[in-house]
Amino acid sequence: MSQAISKIKKLRQKYEVFLDLVLFALARTVDYVNTWRKDHLSERQFIYFLAITIGFISGLVAIVIKNSVHAIQYMLTVGIFDEYSYVLYIFYPVVGILLAQWVIRKLVKQQVNHGIPNTLYSISKRNALIKKHNLYSSLITASLTVGFGGSAGLEGPTVGTTSAWGANLARLFKMPYKTRKLLIGCAAAGAMASLFNAPIAAIVFAIEVIMLDLTTASLIPLLLASVTAAITSKFFVGGGILFHFNITDEVRLSHLPYYVGLGIFMGIASLHFYSSFTYVTKLFDKMKRQRNKTIIAGTTLGALLFLLPPLYGEGYEAINAIIEGRPFDILENSMFREFDGNVYVLLGFVLALGLLKVVATTLTFRAGGIGGTFAPTLFMGAMFGFFFARSINFFGLGDVPESNFTLVAMAGMLAGNLHAPLMAIFLIAEITGGYELFVPLMLTSSIAFVTVKRFNPHSIYTTQLARRGELITHDKDQAVLTLMPLHREIETDFSCVDPYDKLGDLVKVISRSKRNLFPVVDKKNNLMGIVNLNEIREVIFKPDLYQNTHVHDLMNDAPDYVRKEDSMETVMQKFEQSGAWNLPVLDIDGHYVGFVSKSKLFNAYRSLLKDFYDS
Repeated sequence: MSQAISKIKKLRQKYEVFLDLVLFALARTVDYVNTWRKDHLSERQFIYFLAITIGFISGLVAIVIKNSVHAIQYMLTVGIFDEYSYVLYIFYPVVGILLAQWVIRKLVKQQVNHGIPNTLYSISKRNALIKKHNLYSSLITASLTVGFGGSAGLEGPTVGTTSAWGANLARLFKMPYKTRKLLIGCAAAGAMASLFNAPIAAIVFAIEVIMLDLTTASLIPLLLASVTAAITSKFFVGGGILFHFNITDEVRLSHLPYYVGLGIFMGIASLHFYSSFTYVTKLFDKMKRQRNKTIIAGTTLGALLFLLPPLYGEGYEAINAIIEGRPFDILENSMFREFDGNVYVLLGFVLALGLLKVVATTLTFRAGGIGGTFAPTLFMGAMFGFFFARSINFFGLGDVPESNFTLVAMAGMLAGNLHAPLMAIFLIAEITGGYELFVPLMLTSSIAFVTVKRFNPHSIYTTQLARRGELITHDKDQAVLTLMPLHREIETDFSCVDPYDKLGDLVKVISRSKRNLFPVVDKKNNLMGIVNLNEIREVIFKPDLYQNTHVHDLMNDAPDYVRKEDSMETVMQKFEQSGAWNLPVLDIDGHYVGFVSKSKLFNAYRSLLKDFYDS
C-alpha cells in the first residue's frame, strides 16, 4: 500500500513539473509574440488578428456544444424508447442536473454562473476579466443539463464560453480594458454567428446585448470575428445548425393590422416570461439547501416533461415542425397523440407549451442546471405566434400565413425579453434567407419592445445586475462610474482630533497639516463632526481662547457621509445632494476611514474616460 502511495506521489510530482514547464514555455512564447508584434504590427492590426482567432474559436465552441447535446440526446432516445417511452423524461433531467452539479463540485470547484449575465457582470464589475474555468465549465455543464432534457438553451453558455476565451486572450497579451471589452463582444458575436449562421444579427447582438459602442474601431473586429465564426461553422457542419426556412407565403398589406396585434400579444407574453421567471426564482430562493431545490424543482420539471414532451431540451424540433407546416407532429410521444387532427387540442397544447416553457426553464436553473434563456424565448415566440395565427384562421377572423406569423412572433419575443429589437429583426431575416418579412418584423418587434419597456426597463439578462447597481450601460457616465471603485479614491492623510481637545491643541495640529478639514473622532474612532479651517480662522488667532474653548464647540456635523462599500453612483448622488466638495467615508461598522474628494474623483473620471473610450 505504501509503495502504491509513493508511486502516486512521484507521478503527481512529475505532472506538476511538466505543468510548470508548459506554463513557463507558454509565458516565454507570449513574451516573444508581444515583442515581435510591437516591432511588426500596429495595435489595430493585432486586434484584427485576435478577432479572427476568436471567431475561429467561437465556431469550434458552438460546434462542440451543439454536437455534445445531440450525441447525448441520441444516446438516450434512439433504440431505447418504446411506445410510451416518454415516461423516462421524468427522470432524465434530474440525472443531467446531478451530473452537472458533480462536475461543478469535483472538477471546477467554483461557482458556474449563467453565460450572458456572467459576461455582463464581468464587464461591469470585474474590468472585463473572466475566470479561467469559464473556458470549459459552461460547455460541459450546459451540455449535460440540456442533453438530458433540461429545458434551457445553449446560446447563453456558448456566449459565456467564447467570451471567456476572448477575455483571457486579451489578458494573456496584456490588453487594456477597452480592448478586453471589444474582444468579449467579438466572442459573443462569433458565438451567435456560428449557432444561427447569421453574422449580421450576431454583430447587432454584440452591440445591443453586450452593449458595445459602435465605432469604426469596433466594427471591423466584430465583422472579422462574426464572419470567421460563420465560415468555421459552415465548413464543419454545412451551416443551418438550428433551423433554416424559406418564405413561401406572400406578405400583404391587409395582414399589417394583425401584425400590430401580434406585437401587443408578444409584449404581454414577454411580461409573462419576466413575471413567471421572477416568481419561481423567488419561490425557490426561500429554500436554503440546494439538495431540496434539486429534488423539488427536478421532480416538478420531470412531471412537466411527462405531460408536455416538447419542453424537453431546447425545443427546436417543435419550432421546426410548426414553421414547416407540421404542427400536429408536436403531439407525438405525448399522451395527446390520439387527438391528431383535433384543432382544439392542438391549440390548447401549444398554448400550454408557450405558457409553461418559462416555468420549465426556471425550474431547470433552480434545480442547479446550467443553460440560457435565448432558446426558450424563441420557443415561446413560436408557440404563441402559431397559436395567434391558427386561432385567427380557425375561428374565421381572417386568413393569415401561420409560418410567417410564427417567425415574426419569435422576433417579437426576442425584442421583448432581450430588449434587442434590431437583433431580433436581423436574426429572423437572415434565418429566412431574405427580407420579405422585414416590414412585419419591424412592426411587431418595435411594438413588443415598447410594450415591455413601459413596464420593465431592463431585459431578462440585466434585471438582476441592474437591481444591484452592477450593470454597465450605453450611458458613458454610468459606464465609467461603475468602473471606479471607491476604495481607490479614499484619502487618509487628514489629521484627526478629539472632541474634548482644547483649541490650543487644535492649533498645533493645524500648524502641521496641509489640509483644511479635520475629522473629529472619539476614542472608538466614531466620527463626531468636522472642523473646517476656513470657518475658525479668526478664532485661532485669539490665544486667550486656547484653554477655554474645546473642539466640540467649533465642529460642524458632517454634511453627509458615504460607506466604504457604496457604489460610485451613490457617492456622486450624495455629493450632488449635499453640495459638499469632500465627504467622510465610514466602514461597515460606522468607523471613520478617510475622505473622498469631488475634485479627485473628477480627475480620476477624466483619466479613466480617456483610457476607456480612446480608440
